[in-house]
Amino acid sequence: MVIEWNTTNDDQPEDRPPKRAAEYVRMSTEHQKYSTDNQAAEIRAYAERRGFEIVRTYADEGKSGLSIGGRSALQRLFADIDGGTADFEAILVYDVSRWGRFQDPDEAAHYELRCKRAGIAVHYCAEQFENDGTIGSSIIKTVKRAMAGEYSRELSVKVFKGQCRLIGLGYRQGGAPGFGLRRMLADEHGQHKGVLRRGEHKSIATDRVVLVQGPEEEVATVREIYRRFVDERHTERQIADWLNAQGIASDLGRPWTRGAVHQILINDKYAGHNVWGRTSFKLKTRHVRNDPSQWIRHDQAFPAIVSQALFDQARQIIDERSRRLTDDELLALLAGILKQNGYLSGLIIDEFEDGPSSSTYQSRFGSLLRAYSLVGFVPEHDYRYIEINRALRRMHPAIVSDVIDGVRAAGGTAIQNLQDDTLLVNEEITASIVIARCKLTRGGSRRWKVRLDESLRPDLTICVRMDEDNRAAHDFYILPRMTLAEGVRRLADHNGLSLDAFRYDTLAGFFALAERAPFRRAA
Repeated sequence: MVIEWNTTNDDQPEDRPPKRAAEYVRMSTEHQKYSTDNQAAEIRAYAERRGFEIVRTYADEGKSGLSIGGRSALQRLFADIDGGTADFEAILVYDVSRWGRFQDPDEAAHYELRCKRAGIAVHYCAEQFENDGTIGSSIIKTVKRAMAGEYSRELSVKVFKGQCRLIGLGYRQGGAPGFGLRRMLADEHGQHKGVLRRGEHKSIATDRVVLVQGPEEEVATVREIYRRFVDERHTERQIADWLNAQGIASDLGRPWTRGAVHQILINDKYAGHNVWGRTSFKLKTRHVRNDPSQWIRHDQAFPAIVSQALFDQARQIIDERSRRLTDDELLALLAGILKQNGYLSGLIIDEFEDGPSSSTYQSRFGSLLRAYSLVGFVPEHDYRYIEINRALRRMHPAIVSDVIDGVRAAGGTAIQNLQDDTLLVNEEITASIVIARCKLTRGGSRRWKVRLDESLRPDLTICVRMDEDNRAAHDFYILPRMTLAEGVRRLADHNGLSLDAFRYDTLAGFFALAERAPFRRAA
């Protein structure tokens, strides 16, 4: 309940026109206590008491408040304010935490100051203080901002400790099982309940996931990979070529590469060990590669596919071949590859058997382009888009999984076709998901090129338009088949009603389509 200490409307004339206001609502994936509907109800009650007319809504659903990145609605709000197109004089927010759980309270103050300088006041409708700029309200607001950020920090610590405990008990924490392995759902007593297929997740909080051996032919293939590598001293490239010649597909249904074979040879799970925490991404700041001493592991947690002795032999071969090189040694090798081939590319580097892979250069120097520049090589074209496209391809399975989860949360069903990644929703509608990279023109305008697979002919195509940094979704287009006459669609910020009628800030509308409604059976 919100107590109104200040009733400012009592002395106002009844015929005074209402003040125009916008509402901002947010619900994060980490904090589900308040839904956007509940926030909007409280905001509208506040607006009625204070004489506001809500003329615009900015909603970020399923978005973390740790930063402004990924919060397309809040970014659009500031774009309207900074661009002078805001047609309101106040912003109504449920409380301080909905504005954001920034780890630096000054960041939250910065965004509010941007509104204030534009002559737009920010109202926190469910807070017990008036945001009127007085010393008392400023102190309380600063404390509230710090508390909002501290909540996320404490939650991150608790979640991390809980994950560490589960790893120590031998349970799997996220990630694909890998070739030759499967995810098994287990109840709180450790009893197996069934294998989880790709894209499926546990639905009961007390259930856990463990790894078990997959089909016998996959297990035999993994053992043959180790045998060829250790006993016959075949390289990863030779083993990948052999697997492809045999018509054996990887766990993702794709041809084998040198890197895919390498991952099988170095991953402890094939020796039965549960290892977690090689990297961390706490509070959505940046990915960090942790020191091996910080990894969490539980030995002999799963049935081993290969013996510990064989696994150690493979690692010894790899360690001897790829000993830790300094940056100068890595660059010297790269310069030698450039001199030998006259050109550099990720494929050329990976084909060089006696040197590190292209991923080593990416992780050590941040990107292949930076490594190229350090040895004096300048590609003929700007290939930055290649790295962006690779990142987007890595992002695609997670987006597909999120869509499946959203459909199921709405009460529908979604089945993924592993051949082309299309979805069959409610056994009636086919949907395809494409990601469109954002490109800035010389004038600073945003453009997106949407490539559509005309051969699939899905009923709906979900187009995810990325933001300027190509790190988070900007918005979504849900395009029916009738709009897909062209194989390539070029989109700008504004595309006319014929296309923008299908634009959405979130996929909530798509998930609502999958909702099942019960009907009485006709007599």
